[in-house]
Amino acid sequence: MNIADYPTIADDWERRATIRTRPRRLLENDDKLIYPLCRQPLVLSATFLEHCPLWRDFVLVQSFYKFINDVVIFETEIVDKTARSIAKNRFAVPFPLACRIDAMTVVVDEDYHALVALDFLQQTVAMTGIQPLDLPVHIELSRALPAAKAQAPAHLHDAIELIGVAIAENTVTHDVAAFSKDNSIKASIRGLMADHLFDEGRHAQFWTRLVRLYWQDASPTDRDSIAHVLPTFLAHYLTNDLQKDFDLRLIEHLDVSARLRSALRDEVLALAFPITHRHPLMGNILGFLQHSGLLNTASVAQALSDYLPVSGRAA
Repeated sequence: MNIADYPTIADDWERRATIRTRPRRLLENDDKLIYPLCRQPLVLSATFLEHCPLWRDFVLVQSFYKFINDVVIFETEIVDKTARSIAKNRFAVPFPLACRIDAMTVVVDEDYHALVALDFLQQTVAMTGIQPLDLPVHIELSRALPAAKAQAPAHLHDAIELIGVAIAENTVTHDVAAFSKDNSIKASIRGLMADHLFDEGRHAQFWTRLVRLYWQDASPTDRDSIAHVLPTFLAHYLTNDLQKDFDLRLIEHLDVSARLRSALRDEVLALAFPITHRHPLMGNILGFLQHSGLLNTASVAQALSDYLPVSGRAA
């Protein structure tokens, strides 16, 4: 593995990581929203706007709780696990010490992000008096990784985990950036997202560089095997099924008539979310695949042809 062109992130982490440079943020008791309207289609549906506007803040607070829960699962159960395994040299793909030190900075950052998220959950419960409903135990990534691994030889499972985490870390930046720029949201939450984004930009570079190092040394057979499972990974990762399930359970907790509840369910179920090259996260994913070198491999380009713009599809 050629480490000569690997630029470490450790020095940048020492200077700028949010765990070293940011004070605790406190939730404001003002009239700003706690969660963006555009991220919760339920409150923008015709039936909800006409008949259930008094339930808007309840739905947005519960959606914020789900977002926090998703962050904690993502950071502590998946990214932390992968980064810690690399840092401790227990990964099937061995990396040089410089990479392993960088991986440990990711571990520290991600656990800190989870801590901050839980702190905001506690602050929100105290301010609103709204307790979280039962929250999901899975996120899309925690389903996508096992589904992809199930289609590959065992010796490639860690490599698939590495690539899957890298894809996720390169797409979470898109998600968090949009959140951090929404001026309808409380300033402390926008600040929380801006802090998160500041670290995630560094993480996205780190994971991309690690995948590029791995891909340079991977055999043609292993590359083709990984290419074969990427569509399965993306189909599970980009689905909105878990969000729909959450919204349907949320509707059951609204104090509305059975007729209204049925109409709300119909509107949630009718939301289409096709997974094509027009998916809002595909631009980031394709950028990662290009920068890491995967998309330069014919079998990868062929396997993902349905996700590529027409001009970029393999012949």
